[in-house]
Amino acid sequence: MTVPKTPVISLDCAEPETLARFYAGLLDAEVRPGPTLDDVEVVGADGVRLAFRRDPGFAPPSWPRPEGSLQAHLRIRVAAADLDEAEREAVSLGARPIGTDDEDGPRPVRLLSDPAGHSFALTAVDPAVGPGPVGG
Repeated sequence: MTVPKTPVISLDCAEPETLARFYAGLLDAEVRPGPTLDDVEVVGADGVRLAFRRDPGFAPPSWPRPEGSLQAHLRIRVAAADLDEAEREAVSLGARPIGTDDEDGPRPVRLLSDPAGHSFALTAVDPAVGPGPVGG
């Protein structure tokens, strides 16, 4: 029998409380204390759990990386019809758009960075098709 486990994505940052409030606002989730004084968690109604750990020497990831790697990043799925509004909401909470190439036509993936500099993507999905991204 497998031992029950709870996967949690954890991001290092200088101010975990601030970053937790950003993601709680973005994901309509709840901020909770973590297992130590240097950890804060965000828990969503759908079971999503994110953790933020204080790292006094934290330096934001660089973007773009010369080798083209995104490092670890969060992909947040959004209904295609709501993608523009989701991007405006993220920016109003403190996100910064990155990687905004001058593309013609709609962009089904919006790359942003959170207030601490971690990249994340808002990805359009078509509810009729399933959880995969629209256009790829």
